[in-house]
Amino acid sequence: MKAATAFCIALCAFGLAGAPAAQNTPLESRLESLETLVERSSAARQIEASAAPEAMALRARAREALKAAREAQRSGDAPAAERHLADARRFMIEGARLAAPESRAAEKAQGDFERRLESTRALLGAQKRVSAEKSSAGGAEAARTVEQRLEAALRLRADGRVPAALEQLEQAYLIAKASLSSMRAGDTLVRSLSFATKEEEYRYEVDRNDTHQMLVRVLLQGRQPAAGEAAVAALVERARGLRARAEEAARRGEHAAAVQLLEDSTGELVKAIRGAGVYIPG
Repeated sequence: MKAATAFCIALCAFGLAGAPAAQNTPLESRLESLETLVERSSAARQIEASAAPEAMALRARAREALKAAREAQRSGDAPAAERHLADARRFMIEGARLAAPESRAAEKAQGDFERRLESTRALLGAQKRVSAEKSSAGGAEAARTVEQRLEAALRLRADGRVPAALEQLEQAYLIAKASLSSMRAGDTLVRSLSFATKEEEYRYEVDRNDTHQMLVRVLLQGRQPAAGEAAVAALVERARGLRARAEEAARRGEHAAAVQLLEDSTGELVKAIRGAGVYIPG
């Protein structure tokens, strides 16, 4: 955000440079200066390049204010012209701020955080309900881990460390999802009622396997190699081999065999996740 702030300061300076003081600079000069700012400045080019709707709308308002300032000048109402010029400058400064790449990236990160936070809380609620229904001690432990990651994510966001907050939040989301799917996977009644065909069950198991793979990847990324890391890597490699065999079986139309292979693959990933320091049922 420092670059965006510096850009806005420079933009303010540009707008004011054309108007050192009302008594020294004719109104026409200030009008020309603002027209350059609105139509031909680096700020104007940045807004055009960004195509950000909010920034484009503010530039349109700046043009309207500039037009109103010219009309006021022609009618001899200098105070009104000055007010419209101030509005035009303000709209351009805000538009340039919204068009700045740093600002857009920060706003996207905040939006991503809110959406993932809502999804994670929903998954955590479901995970807790299933854990209570099954009296699963492992499920309760996983829920506590999710809550700890959520708390860490919210603290990091409050400190302005949004990328780090998103990392913690992504871990919370995947732990909740993997834990929930693992508890449900063992419920024969639910499984028999849920899938019309083995092919449909296979697609479900693919999604479950994908979730566990992503969780392992997120947990291990950026970590220094530690004791037991080789064992975790071996488990992940076995899981990949089983996944490849499952995909081959599915291509042959052998979905029952593919489901079993995927379940075995996911079981290896559950062990890897535990080896990486996070307990989930399974």
